[in-house]
Amino acid sequence: MCPRCGAKTLFAAPAGLADECRACGLDFLSLERGGRFVGILTMLLALVLILAALGIDEWLRPPLWLIFALFAPLTVGSVLVALRLYKTMWVYHQYEERQP
Repeated sequence: MCPRCGAKTLFAAPAGLADECRACGLDFLSLERGGRFVGILTMLLALVLILAALGIDEWLRPPLWLIFALFAPLTVGSVLVALRLYKTMWVYHQYEERQP
């Protein structure tokens, strides 16, 4: 949601910010400056998912196709959720800092 007006216009794509709010015109791209830390977030999430996959493989010994069938959508979904959460928090943080 937009930090200024509360409209649900923050994202234009699953993990991509909109250029500006369609309701109030707030420029989101000027607020989104934390892009270099997204790679670190994604790598940490990948580490957690790899360790989870290795743990499940060691514990249950499922076939390889089942691991892929389970972890492919889990990886995509968790990365999208993490990126949306991170970008939302960063935009809100930048918006609060710019307010007098």
